[in-house]
Amino acid sequence: MPVHIDDVMRLVCHISEVEKMQVAVRCSAKGALVAGAIAFAGGLVGGPPGIAVGGAFGGLLGAWMMSGQFKPLPQIIMELPPNQQLMLSNDVHNIIRHLDWTDAVQLISLVMGNAVLKQQVLSAINSFFINQLNAEVRYSD
Repeated sequence: MPVHIDDVMRLVCHISEVEKMQVAVRCSAKGALVAGAIAFAGGLVGGPPGIAVGGAFGGLLGAWMMSGQFKPLPQIIMELPPNQQLMLSNDVHNIIRHLDWTDAVQLISLVMGNAVLKQQVLSAINSFFINQLNAEVRYSD
């Protein structure tokens, strides 16, 4: 059976919506840039002690800037470039390849009706976002 990427992506979006999954992609480079810039400025103003104070303050500011930037996972999926969507689709398809479906509605019904299969798909989604995108995944209430 050929891989229906759109069906698989609709499944991923549906599961992540039902589970209220949110993702924050870590932009460690931006946080490090802020920390480094403030440490540099602190060094210019206060010498070695200024570097220490600026580094500590810059690190806290960088971490604060990166916190709380969670977006719903379906939104992130739609923003992924096609090659990453294909990678995610392949990861999930490896789990559901034994299923026989005709459209996304039937695929969603098959997976949502099987708790073990649903958990395996959730694990694949989590693994993809954590390993491929260095993202933090959380489930909101």
